[in-house]
Amino acid sequence: NSIWVSTDHDEIEKVAKQFGARVHRRSPEVSQDSSTSLEAIREFLNHHQEVDIVGNIQATSPCLHPSDLIKVADMIQKEGFDSVFSVVRRHQFRWSEVKKGENKMTEPQNLNPAKRYRRQDWPGELYENGSFYFAKRHLIEKGYLQGGKMAYYEMRAEHSVDIDIDIDWPIAEQRVLSFGYFGKEPLKEVKLLVCSIDGCLTNGRIYVAEDQKEMVSYDYRDIVGVDLLKKRGIQVRLISERDCSKTLSAMQLGCVAKVGTTNKLQVLEDWQKEMSLSWKEVAYLGNEESDVECLKKTGMSGVPADACAVAQKAAGYICKSNGGCGAVREFAEHIFLLLEKVNSSRKQ
Repeated sequence: NSIWVSTDHDEIEKVAKQFGARVHRRSPEVSQDSSTSLEAIREFLNHHQEVDIVGNIQATSPCLHPSDLIKVADMIQKEGFDSVFSVVRRHQFRWSEVKKGENKMTEPQNLNPAKRYRRQDWPGELYENGSFYFAKRHLIEKGYLQGGKMAYYEMRAEHSVDIDIDIDWPIAEQRVLSFGYFGKEPLKEVKLLVCSIDGCLTNGRIYVAEDQKEMVSYDYRDIVGVDLLKKRGIQVRLISERDCSKTLSAMQLGCVAKVGTTNKLQVLEDWQKEMSLSWKEVAYLGNEESDVECLKKTGMSGVPADACAVAQKAAGYICKSNGGCGAVREFAEHIFLLLEKVNSSRKQ
């Protein structure tokens, strides 16, 4: 009936409220590095006597879909379970651990080495994936998230990604683009990418020669990224507050450009109407405060790694590359992944 974010952090509270969640301010006692989710939930319940069932959703599982949560809520409310938790099916053979110095042999735990299953012939095993834990109030007050009349909910493997360590991040990003939940509206193909020139296509630096001629540098990977976008039928247009028409002419990108503009959002809206596109079909790559409204407006938005803080907060994707150092190519790859998601949805 209500969605809450439990935090002791001002910025997290601000973002949570922006997205329509309510906020429970954690006390210092349950905000330690050693604090558990259960401690935070019990504290929440002490302040909310009206709550009978808690669905604890883990932020480290970004591929969770609403349909799963609805089914689990029904299992508790309509089928009478006291607790339900998420699992995923794994096809992994387990062996006993042999510690250094022990004169022992390892033993198979869930297989007969003489009759090994093929993966497709073995049903596998169920493992907790940490995505969510639902429980009734009386269980949680006793100190349990699992207990009573208990059931598991098996999630699809493609929706089951858990971020534990650094290397899980790129895997999670790929999974979200391929299998994540993008809202009730059908996905749209990106038809137009608008890219800010200074700080995105270039690194933002201007070199001035003795004869007062200006020079900028760019990364050839970004030029390839622009070409790849065009080959996929995505129009690329460039925008700048600075009059850099000579620079663009020298780069020979063959893109429509608007330079020397004081209102990027107005230019963006004019292009969107001119091409008869919905905002879901427009992508924007910016890096400055003047790009923020454009980043918020478009269906897909990105910034280079060295973009200003307010632009980063407004963007849906933060590149690992800096401006002028491959950010355009990286954002192009991000768009291509979304297109794969769109095509996959259509096939389904």
